[in-house]
Amino acid sequence: MDGTRRWRDNVFVERLWRSLKYKEASLYAYETVHEAQERLAWYLTFHNQIPPHCALDEHAPDRVCWKNQPACPTAA
Repeated sequence: MDGTRRWRDNVFVERLWRSLKYKEASLYAYETVHEAQERLAWYLTFHNQIPPHCALDEHAPDRVCWKNQPACPTAA
């Protein structure tokens, strides 16, 4: 695969980065790298677990991704 005519492969990641840049990173002046890491981790968790996405029939991405996964056995 040479990467030509593969815009669909990258469109979802580009949309995520655009959202992250305009809704989180450009709105805050982080004091430390640690603070930036915490805020960005919070945003990604929020983005995947809370808001419904129209492309996913108004469900959160985590709900769609994990609904058909078998439960992991717990350690004894």
